[in-house]
Amino acid sequence: MNNLNVLYEDNHIIVVEKKANVLCQSDYTKDLDLLSIVKSYIKEKYQKPGNVYLGLVHRLDRPVGGIMVFARTSKAARRLSQMIQNHEMIKEYLLVCHGKVNDTGIMEDYITKREEISLITNEKEGKYAKLEYKLLDYQNDLSLVKVNLITGRHHQIRLQFSSRNHPLYGDNLYGLKEKIPVCLFAYHLRFKHPVKDEIMDFKLKPHGEIWDGFNYEA
Repeated sequence: MNNLNVLYEDNHIIVVEKKANVLCQSDYTKDLDLLSIVKSYIKEKYQKPGNVYLGLVHRLDRPVGGIMVFARTSKAARRLSQMIQNHEMIKEYLLVCHGKVNDTGIMEDYITKREEISLITNEKEGKYAKLEYKLLDYQNDLSLVKVNLITGRHHQIRLQFSSRNHPLYGDNLYGLKEKIPVCLFAYHLRFKHPVKDEIMDFKLKPHGEIWDGFNYEA
């Protein structure tokens, strides 16, 4: 519990860093998940008896690290979920992909999920998916890109970049077989506090051998 990076907490929400390869929520693997980690942190810190309520309002894929907000009350959970549904929560990502992308761009597709993967399809079969991106740096045939995720479809960023011949570095599912974690990080989260009249704004830069090789301001 000591290595949980808590960026903000109050009686209504808690904002933390999800480490790469940690589940958001328990699954068939029974591996330790972030929801359980944060519940244990709250239970221990505030000496809460019984079950701790914690609302999971958005997710990150298991290999993806970055900022997540959890709701500490059902009221906060409802309001945060509504913000996400109305595209009022800003979620920006940093990624490293193969090749050089355009300086800026928009990707729009229709995506359908088939078991553990997603595919680009047509309007009739898929859900609308949109993102905006900006190139921040280019080194050694790798692009560092900032993405504003407009919709949150299953594996959306990974699939959309891969479909345009820019697979993410380390993405074994939609890209090349590279023995490193996928270079995708949820670095910026901005939303209105579900109870207070405040704008909550959080940024966190990823670190590691690949990330540290780029020069950028984000």
